[in-house]
Amino acid sequence: MNAPHDTLSLDPFQAVIFDMDGTILDTETVFRSIVFEVCADLGFEMSDLVHLSMVGSSHERTQQLLVEAYGVAFPYTLFDERCRSIMRERMHAEVPVKTGARELLLELRERGVPTAIATSSRQPHAHTHLGTAGLFDMFETIVTRDDVVNPKPHPEPYLLAAERLGVDPIHCLALEDSYSGVRAAHAAGMQTVMVPDLVHPSEEIRALGIAIMESLDHVRIAAFPQR
Repeated sequence: MNAPHDTLSLDPFQAVIFDMDGTILDTETVFRSIVFEVCADLGFEMSDLVHLSMVGSSHERTQQLLVEAYGVAFPYTLFDERCRSIMRERMHAEVPVKTGARELLLELRERGVPTAIATSSRQPHAHTHLGTAGLFDMFETIVTRDDVVNPKPHPEPYLLAAERLGVDPIHCLALEDSYSGVRAAHAAGMQTVMVPDLVHPSEEIRALGIAIMESLDHVRIAAFPQR
């Protein structure tokens, strides 16, 4: 379903599980510039196609994608270390938040709806960035790459988040910006909404029967139309 409008209503839900980067935190654009910069410094030319394939991917999947694109000589460990270091420097004082994120989280808190994060990022990254953004305490639980055996697009991160919240996955609303995240949430049996950031929905993603919304403000209006 392609529904970037305010009139769509969501099915009732008992909990909301958010992806982090690109969904709650406006960090993907910053990371994109870092990826292009570090690749150039290492003597490789990053492309939009390769970069977009990395969005929402786990550490392991990103390494696989870069080796496939540039060959086994690609210095992934060095690339990863430099990207993380620069990201820490640029996000030290302020982590930008996506439009409508704070308002939606406050609305959910006021209504007593439990929330969680399900991210492919490692725990230190996730906890630090959410803390700097002032959002850490807005979630009952935070599931990171360090908490699961199988990262997205496997449903394990979403299933674990639902389990920790004590809510059946079928009664959870999942909010995502990436293909791997949408696939993971959909496979977990959740009502899944894609809020595109850098990646726009493909025909395959649309075929999953999810809703596409322009922003978290649109999600809030759809979730609570009688506000």
